[in-house]
Amino acid sequence: MTAPFPASAFAPDATTPLILALPKGRILSECGPLLARAGIVPSPDYADEDSRRLRFPTENPLLDVVRVRPFDVATFVAFGAAHIGICGADVLMEFDYPEVYAPLDLGIGRCRVSVAEPVETAGMDDSSRWSQIRVASKYPNIARRHYASRGIHAEVVHLNGAMELAPGLGLCRVIVDLVQTGSTLKANGLVETEVIAPVTSRLIVNRTALKTQPEAVGAWIAKFRAALEAA
Repeated sequence: MTAPFPASAFAPDATTPLILALPKGRILSECGPLLARAGIVPSPDYADEDSRRLRFPTENPLLDVVRVRPFDVATFVAFGAAHIGICGADVLMEFDYPEVYAPLDLGIGRCRVSVAEPVETAGMDDSSRWSQIRVASKYPNIARRHYASRGIHAEVVHLNGAMELAPGLGLCRVIVDLVQTGSTLKANGLVETEVIAPVTSRLIVNRTALKTQPEAVGAWIAKFRAALEAA
């Protein structure tokens, strides 16, 4: 899916700040030390989850920060609403936007996209013999590709939350979800049976912005790279 913005939308303007999209929640707090090392100091309320404000100035007049849902960061960058972002590799895998370039693995937000199912059914039959399966997931594309690579048709029930309830209520056989510690799975009678992909957060940029404002965007890539090396 190509972002419907002409190159002129990113025409260099020395007075207009670049926009950095950051994910709300767990990763936002992990970003703090990295942002500080990169010289990014947003207004104090940017880390306040109760703040109604979503766009924040920084101490650098040429950079503003926006705070959005983790699943939306890649979309903001792909469609030109933000020039740079910090985004989980799971989101990049799910949407696969051609307008998004991910130059740096930031090594934060470590988790994994995994298959899980009820403890009582795990390992009961040979999954290589399945021809189809019903899966609950907020990652329909990842789930379909994973099973299609094995010749299995995945009927995906698209859920945005409470995934762990789905197998027990007869909605699906397995789930494909993001797993960090596995404690939520265990509390709901599920077991992780397969890791599809490890996940870390990446620095992402809009390709058109990088072409039209190479010095400005490239300078921030360099700052984040230096921040990683200084960790």
